[in-house]
Amino acid sequence: MVMNAPSDDAVNQRKWPALRDVLGPGLITGASDDDPSGIATYSQAGAQFGCSLGWTLLFTYPLMCSIQLISAQIGRVTGRGLAGNIRRFFPAWMLYSVVGLLAAANTINLGADLGAMAAALHLLVDGPTVAYVAGFAIVTVLAETYVRYARYASGLRWLTLSLFAYVGTVFVVGVPWLTVAKNLVVPHITLAGGYLTVVVAVFGTTISPYLFFWQAGEEVEDEKEDPAAGPLISAPQQAPVQMARMQVDTLVGMGLSNIIALFIMLTTAATLNAHGVTDIQTSSQAAEALRPIAGRFAFTIFALGIIGTGLLAVPVLAGSAAYAVGEALRWRVGLTQRPGRAPAFYATIACATLVGAILNFTPLDPIKALFWSAVINGVAAVPIMIMIMLMASRTTVMGQFALRPMLKVLGWLATAVMAAAAVGMFATWGR
Repeated sequence: MVMNAPSDDAVNQRKWPALRDVLGPGLITGASDDDPSGIATYSQAGAQFGCSLGWTLLFTYPLMCSIQLISAQIGRVTGRGLAGNIRRFFPAWMLYSVVGLLAAANTINLGADLGAMAAALHLLVDGPTVAYVAGFAIVTVLAETYVRYARYASGLRWLTLSLFAYVGTVFVVGVPWLTVAKNLVVPHITLAGGYLTVVVAVFGTTISPYLFFWQAGEEVEDEKEDPAAGPLISAPQQAPVQMARMQVDTLVGMGLSNIIALFIMLTTAATLNAHGVTDIQTSSQAAEALRPIAGRFAFTIFALGIIGTGLLAVPVLAGSAAYAVGEALRWRVGLTQRPGRAPAFYATIACATLVGAILNFTPLDPIKALFWSAVINGVAAVPIMIMIMLMASRTTVMGQFALRPMLKVLGWLATAVMAAAAVGMFATWGR
């Protein structure tokens, strides 16, 4: 993958930053992609089709990296998030349409994740699920609102360690690695409706609009947090270090995301699929089904992973919605802002989380809710990706940092794949 960089006559660069300064927005974004709803999708893929869908995660990795890196570059180069840039360069009706779809999908996803976290905790500690949902919602909102940004971002980085719970389960349950390798290199693809439906679900779960908005927004936050930094379009001398940092951060973050997703798939393939358990609808169902097959240790690790990833994903979902809505409506936005200076931004975070929590106490079927969230994301992803690619390719937006050929090709390929996935989603509807 080729990163953007200015000419060789750039001014002297500062020393390469410490590892903790390199891994940030990309790492958190990638890790948040393996949220409880994503765990349910990957668990279903493994339970229903064994190891045969591992190729999907190998295939989506470069595509996911490209669109996330492009989103990050837009934020760092312009000093504005995606919605702020869309507002500047596209008609208002397009802006409000995609932001409305994103906010709706994120809120539904928030509700599903809070419910999954509460269900997982209930499996480990018997107690009222209602109280668990409310507790998780309150804790995440308070932390996102009142904890200083640098400390909060550091906490999110530490939460990414929760993903390694799924590395542990793979080595506990035992996996046929030769079969896994064969399916990765020479996949067995069928055109059956059920198979295509799960493939589309994996693509849609892995490449999601909220990830674009979050990573771009966090690049803006990090730039504002550093007094010596500035948007690259006005401080091009900082570009070599920052472009390299974003590339490493994104490659590592998306790599972690896809490896963990693969391990989740392999865990359920080696246990549930191998024992004929193929109908898994939620992440907590997957954890519960593991107990009699793989033992209490694997069950406990899997359930704790659901809670840990949820604590990471819920603030990302709420935050990305708040960035999009706030920038679209010209509010002061950002987690670096004190609540009193950005009240509408933080109110949006609280409202999205609260509405998501309330969905768990309505007659709405959480499985159907997730289905509609996937539909909304599928509809929104393609136009958002097209706008991202058009903005990142224009010198009027990116100056000298407009996309270079390799990254442009990968970005448009990712967009085409998501368009095909959206068509496939509707083509397999009801099968």
